[in-house]
Amino acid sequence: MGKKERLFVDIMSVHSEVTGSCNLAVIKFPDGSTTKFIVDCGLFQEREYEEYNSSLPFDAENIDFCLVTHNHVDHIGRLPLLIKNGFYGTIYATDTTCKLLPLALGDTHKILAEIAKSKAKKCLYSEADVANTLNLLKSCEFDKTIQVTENVKVTFLRNGHLIGAALILVQINYSGCEDINLLFTGDYNNKNMFFDVPPVPDWVLELPLTIIQESTYGNMNSSEMTKVFRNNILKHVEEGGTIIVPVFSLGRSQEILYEIKTMQDEGMIEDIPVYLDGNLAIRYTNLYIKEELGLKEEMKEFLPKNLTIVDKANRSEALTDKKQKIILTTSGMASYGPAQCYIIEYVSNPKTLIHFTGYTAEGTLDRRLKDTEKGKTVLVGGVVVKKRAEVEYTTEFSAHAKADEMIDFLNQFKNLRLVLVNHGNYDMKEIFAQRILDETEAKKVGILGRDYLFRVNPYGLVKTMSTKFK
Repeated sequence: MGKKERLFVDIMSVHSEVTGSCNLAVIKFPDGSTTKFIVDCGLFQEREYEEYNSSLPFDAENIDFCLVTHNHVDHIGRLPLLIKNGFYGTIYATDTTCKLLPLALGDTHKILAEIAKSKAKKCLYSEADVANTLNLLKSCEFDKTIQVTENVKVTFLRNGHLIGAALILVQINYSGCEDINLLFTGDYNNKNMFFDVPPVPDWVLELPLTIIQESTYGNMNSSEMTKVFRNNILKHVEEGGTIIVPVFSLGRSQEILYEIKTMQDEGMIEDIPVYLDGNLAIRYTNLYIKEELGLKEEMKEFLPKNLTIVDKANRSEALTDKKQKIILTTSGMASYGPAQCYIIEYVSNPKTLIHFTGYTAEGTLDRRLKDTEKGKTVLVGGVVVKKRAEVEYTTEFSAHAKADEMIDFLNQFKNLRLVLVNHGNYDMKEIFAQRILDETEAKKVGILGRDYLFRVNPYGLVKTMSTKFK
């Protein structure tokens, strides 16, 4: 075997489907040395995979560095567990993500601690683990290539999925060998209402690439998405009912606030009180207002009129006042946070609308509410209640690109040697993989999962092997 053929990287996924995102890469150099890194380290939110949260299927102390694509809990929620288990390398993230991470990890620890206490179990990690995680953060600028080891350099490219989110280009080099270029999309979107998303730089488009591509909506085209949120809100406003919108703290909270403001500006709704409840959503909203996060100038004024910020002192008013109102509350899947309080109070009222605006994972409250027939009982925070409220759902605010947009993204690249389909449920990954084969010039397409890894050299796919993950 020639020297140039002995440079390769094994790429594997710690997560099976959508949440718990963590990709492990093991680089083998011709001199026998090894570099190991991970991209993201998130919490599993599907009930089927919750048992995976308590351990990592690799030795944390042997990981040389960590890259973070963006600040969502299913991508960063187990970083403190990584540190608890012995990781002491650097965690690289964009400047904005570094500003957001302290809030996200602090809140995640609080939730995990409450869950552990209720189950008389030990918390997954401690406040000290969170603090130690933050101490390992290194802030990175977009579009600036940094040398993370002697043979590995990294570039963060702007991604529309979320403020601070990045596509991460990893370039692996060794004297006498052609480079291996890996592009991790993380959760990907080609647009964002709050900031401009520049095109991928030409020099990146020209590289021979292996792309690790998400596939959350791999079976849906953007043309199939129907915008229903405004009409649903207006219908229930006219009927005089209370509207509850569970929202993700970061991104979705601010988008829905802006959507309501726009409806006010256009005269669709006027004097209805609007409440925002959820400590983390409120703190992120304050960061949007006060910090320089790269927002477009016209988006810096995104708060609706008649907005009340909810805390413990005035929550009872938002909960029990029977006047018509719109309540934005965390969490987005309704399994945690004050959302449960509002749903318990209002789900049996037929004039109430509960409107979900994002992904619904198996085992979460929003999925149970969607799947429960009207008039049947549903369990909410340990309380059995009868579902009489209207429950609606929309993907129009999804921060993920749809299949046609992801195909367009892949077709920009001039030398696409391998695409590894990642971050989607099993059926979705298979559907999208077939579409990549049919509609792009990718030489090979694989599907990432916990059971197998992909060995990649400078020329593309070498072989697949078992990961032996448990």
